[in-house]
Amino acid sequence: MLIYNTATREKEKFIPLENKTVRIYVCGPTVYDDAHLGHARSSIAFDLLRRTLKALGYHVIFVKNFTDIDDKIINKMKESGESLEEIVTYYINRYKEDMHAIGVEDGDIEPKATESIKDIIDFISHLIQKGYAYVIDDGVYFETSKDPEYLSLSKRVVDETQNISRVEGSRQKRDPKDFALWKFSKEGEPSFPSPWGEGRPGWHIECSAMIKKHLATEQSYQIDIHGGGADLLFPHHENEAAQSFCESGQHLAKYWMHNGFVQIDGEKMSKSLGNSFFLKDALKVYDGEVLRFYLISTHYRANFNFNEEDLKASKKRLDKLYRLKKRLAINNGSAVDKTFKQKILDALSDDLNISKALAALDEMIQSANEQLDKNPKDKGFKKECFSNLSFIRDVLGIGEKPAYLYFQQGIDEETKQKIQTLIDQRSEAKKEKDFTRSDALRDQLTQMGIQIMDTPQGTLWEKSED
Repeated sequence: MLIYNTATREKEKFIPLENKTVRIYVCGPTVYDDAHLGHARSSIAFDLLRRTLKALGYHVIFVKNFTDIDDKIINKMKESGESLEEIVTYYINRYKEDMHAIGVEDGDIEPKATESIKDIIDFISHLIQKGYAYVIDDGVYFETSKDPEYLSLSKRVVDETQNISRVEGSRQKRDPKDFALWKFSKEGEPSFPSPWGEGRPGWHIECSAMIKKHLATEQSYQIDIHGGGADLLFPHHENEAAQSFCESGQHLAKYWMHNGFVQIDGEKMSKSLGNSFFLKDALKVYDGEVLRFYLISTHYRANFNFNEEDLKASKKRLDKLYRLKKRLAINNGSAVDKTFKQKILDALSDDLNISKALAALDEMIQSANEQLDKNPKDKGFKKECFSNLSFIRDVLGIGEKPAYLYFQQGIDEETKQKIQTLIDQRSEAKKEKDFTRSDALRDQLTQMGIQIMDTPQGTLWEKSED
């Protein structure tokens, strides 16, 4: 497998640190608001990475954190009057619901910063003891000038960091680029005891401490892959890398991976621009699997321009998969076609080349339909197709629904109840051999844009295909 390593700006052959085990850490959300499309894009990108590595035979340990103490959360507490626990519990649950809706699996470990306070304090203590951190009036700071490799990950130059760094912390800082490891608490803010005074951790130190706690081994502090959005490269990942290197003497990650921005009408998605698009709003209009397929269809490193016309076109591509699934009308498989499987894995092994993978999927669907046109009763071939689609489900996270449910999308609950009532009335009419009424009810459903299919499992229905 080849992975584009942000640290070297090159594709590199992926060689795990420990045999077939891969340790991955991905920066999760700060839980003070609902998830937006940027969260969805990043989560789907690293969900695809995880699924691909598993399909290639690796044992993956996947850690994704929740930042549950932060200035934004404290501001939310002041605005809402709710406690820290109430806010973070609510938004963690909302985040998970949204991620499950788009087929993103939970992490193997999902630590919260507040559960790692002792580990964070120990980490900071080591940095102070080694001369990499110092205490001033408002907190404890990391001294960036002591790290000879500082800014090597993000490839920033000193001048670019001045304005960003000045906004954080006190004038007592030894260098404008120095960043807070521990912030002394202000009145009314959540705080934790420490050797330096009541306070809370800085953002960057939380991730370094949680990585050490959950992924470090006796042999190595370094992990295989550290991932996150491109917006985290500086200052967050740069600062993580610096403090971890100085604390342990080892580089934090062998490979750094970053997904591109989500844009709406060409602008970087940002609340400050007033164009943040919450995932929950998209899920009210589109099925989560449709959103997943759309977001996964652009290479993870590319910036993604979200617009509804492209989303609708993407859905039509996904429709083809489900039309094939509908034609198969079976619930078991045989063996995956080896050539097809290899095409998918070869594509994804090239730094998650999703375009090649989806092209291979399109080719398989077209070929399968042509074969079924020639021999619609070939059960052996149908079983192979079913296995191919099951493989795609596992690797890409699409195609999980029964086909008839997929084609019921866009029907509200009230209309669904009306459809079911008409289907039940038709079934009664058929039992009573009142075929005139049965046909009239079918015609009524057809006029509503509904197709019905009588099967051994009962009458199924779908929206008529466009």
